[in-house]
Amino acid sequence: MKNTNKKEILQIETFPNPFPKRDTNIEMECPEFTCLCPKTGQPDFATLNISYIPDKLCLELKSLKIYLVSYRNEGGFHEKVTNTILDDLVAACKPRMLKIVADFNVRGGIYTTVTVEYLSKSKKSKSKKG
Repeated sequence: MKNTNKKEILQIETFPNPFPKRDTNIEMECPEFTCLCPKTGQPDFATLNISYIPDKLCLELKSLKIYLVSYRNEGGFHEKVTNTILDDLVAACKPRMLKIVADFNVRGGIYTTVTVEYLSKSKKSKSKKG
């Protein structure tokens, strides 16, 4: 995962899913997410709610925290930041499903919530059959 300002590679570590045959929904709330507004350079604050169903790998929380903190120096519109995080988490653990709800604090009198979701191909085909 790349921090675009510093060009650093930040690894999101994983560990083997202890129950890979079972759909286990893992939910995380990250209430201190911060990134920078690309227009003003001012900080944007959000609560990220991340839920996923792992396949073979689970996300390791300390490395996830370090990855998310790296956005404190990153400029990006809410939609871009949320989609980039989704893409990076999917690349790291290749889950069956991953969803992020990014609930940004008020900016200019407007609250913004960005919701993005990933479903693996095998999960999509199973949901179409059922």
